[in-house]
This record gives sequence, structure tokens and C-alpha cells, in this order.
Amino acid sequence: MTSKADDNQAEKTTIHVDPEIAELIPGFLENRRKDIAAMLDAVQRGEFETVRVLGHSMKGAGGGYGFDAITEIGAALEQAAQQRNAAEIRNRVNELSCYLDRVEVISD
Repeated sequence: MTSKADDNQAEKTTIHVDPEIAELIPGFLENRRKDIAAMLDAVQRGEFETVRVLGHSMKGAGGGYGFDAITEIGAALEQAAQQRNAAEIRNRVNELSCYLDRVEVISD
């Protein structure tokens, strides 16, 4: 039987980034971790606009850094916030957290 941590380890997602932006990637990913905390806090307080803005920002920035999954999750978060769907927001925030746990960045 494998644990969830073992599963995440086995399912690493490798992202190849342009060397010119490689030094920006750790900060970008750390900011997404901060977004997770901010969105969970905001949804708990019923501040869906905060989640919408953060999701919109992720949707715009993810692809620019080579993280298409972050773009997709950001778009889903933005839509869930517009619908005031707290359960879907929590699901997508969890998806983002799992993604960040398994992403591995390689500078070409």
C-alpha cells in the first residue's frame, strides 16, 4: 500500500523553463503557495472577489512561466468564485496544492 506522499513522489510533473526566467520560478511558485492560504482564508470569510482576482491573476501568469496547469486551475478558480461556489474553490485550491507538491522545474 502506498501513501499519498509516495504517490506524489511517483507522479512528479516536470516543467522545462527558459533559462532566462529560471531564477524567477521559485518566487512564482512560492507566491502560488501564498495564494493558497489567501484563498482558503478568503473563501472562509465569504470574500469571493478576492478568490476571483487571485484566480484571474494565476490564469494570466501561469502560461507565461510555462505552467499551463496553473493557468487552467486559475481559470477554474475565477469561475468558481464568480459562482460563489465555496466547495469548488476548495477543490481547486487542493488541486493547486497537489500540483505544487509534485512539480519539478528543469531549466533547459
